[in-house]
Amino acid sequence: MVLLHVKRGDESQFLLQAPGSTELEELTVQVARVYNGRLKVQRLCSEMEELAEHGIFLPPNMQGLTDDQIEELKLKDEWGEKCVPSGGAVFKKDDIGRRNGQAPNEKMKQVLKKTIEEAKAIISKKQVEAGVCVTMEMVKDALDQLRGAVMIVYPMGLPPYDPIRMEFENKEDLSGTQAGLNVIKEAEAQLWWAAKELRRTKKLSDYVGKNEKTKIIAKIQQGAPAREPIISSEEQKQLMLYYHRRQEELKRLEENDDDAYLNSPWADNTALKRHFHGVKDIKWRPR
Repeated sequence: MVLLHVKRGDESQFLLQAPGSTELEELTVQVARVYNGRLKVQRLCSEMEELAEHGIFLPPNMQGLTDDQIEELKLKDEWGEKCVPSGGAVFKKDDIGRRNGQAPNEKMKQVLKKTIEEAKAIISKKQVEAGVCVTMEMVKDALDQLRGAVMIVYPMGLPPYDPIRMEFENKEDLSGTQAGLNVIKEAEAQLWWAAKELRRTKKLSDYVGKNEKTKIIAKIQQGAPAREPIISSEEQKQLMLYYHRRQEELKRLEENDDDAYLNSPWADNTALKRHFHGVKDIKWRPR
């Protein structure tokens, strides 16, 4: 199995294995799905952390309004009355004004928190350092765990406009967001290795050969990726520091007189005579 270390830009993402005989059309889609699936888990974890702290999403027409404005406009959160967490709610106001403040109790909160940590660990970039490959099955497992935790804490479900429910139903709207820019469309995804695009019409072995123990760094992109720097930023700093010191040294040499070398011991034409007379390094100062 060929081992692919998948990156986006210069940032490591995950490891993935594939036979050398794999069609690149299939492999590119597979890599894009795992990549996008990991992003989905990350988005869910982020929103579920807010759910644990401040309860469900407010209706869109109530978000960002003060209590006085809501009362003046006679707005009502109907879903807030239906979607009550198991064991009752604890009020914790959302200063941003996105959620209704009816948070789960401590026990239910810990159910969400623990599941979030477990899901994050499954798709973590640390899996690269541990040498663990991430598969679509692992991503689906993480999503199922998160879904199960939400069902335990909110047996009546979440409002249809809550981003967590929308993510689970694949109805999320990411247009105009940074999260949307991070997603790579499967049809437009490209894999690059050694500054070459791995064209979908070929097989993986057409590029890496038939050695199944090969390891490559493959970049997933929409379009050609930027070339990686020849030297790291730390190496570049050290190089600049060296040249600065060298420049200062040359500057000091230029400032010295041309006959400054006459003060050096090796330029003393009486040194040999004094050596044989035994009068070298005589000091007249009393000890």
